[in-house]
Amino acid sequence: QVQLQESGGGSVQSGGSLRLSCAASGYTVSSYCMGWFRQAPGKEREGVAVIDTDGNRSYADSVKGRFTISHDNAKNTLYLQMNSLKPEDTAMYYCAAEPATCSGSRFEPEEYNYWGQGTQVTVSS
Repeated sequence: QVQLQESGGGSVQSGGSLRLSCAASGYTVSSYCMGWFRQAPGKEREGVAVIDTDGNRSYADSVKGRFTISHDNAKNTLYLQMNSLKPEDTAMYYCAAEPATCSGSRFEPEEYNYWGQGTQVTVSS
């Protein structure tokens, strides 16, 4: 049974950093397409960063150069390192997994079957 559990959210000031973790069970993180998504109040869920089964990484334009997605097979955990945080990064962050290589629609939530419960990130100005 695939399970995902996020952690690492919190409140930081603008310019600060956070690292989110997503502990996976029931499969190996590197064998699935894995992504980080976020959803702010009143907005649709949006893709932030994706890592494919071959290690290829993709980022939304809004986070390029600031966020880094990675995974650790030994810990079976997905990470999102977030630097230079901005107030507009405030949202609930979710990790997602799909048992396949990433599709061309990898930033679409509908492409993923498995989701964590989310962790809140709040950035104050």
